[in-house]
Amino acid sequence: MRTDIDRRACDLAVYIIENKATVRAAAARFGVSKSTVHKDLTERLKRVNPGLYRQVRQLLDLNKAERHIRGGLATRRKYKGE
Repeated sequence: MRTDIDRRACDLAVYIIENKATVRAAAARFGVSKSTVHKDLTERLKRVNPGLYRQVRQLLDLNKAERHIRGGLATRRKYKGE
């Protein structure tokens, strides 16, 4: 069972890197919670594949830095009726 979890962590990382996806999008795609995605990417992946971890960490940090912008745009679309 442990290898399935490790494989899922790698699959999540590859999906996020290839699609420049958010944790929320990856969770929806793989049918797991955002907490599971976050734990897989920040804890398990670091142990299983450090090189892939560094790549996904850069993208996660970028998403975190931009999230306030995405939230503002979503609110704008909501109230403009787009």
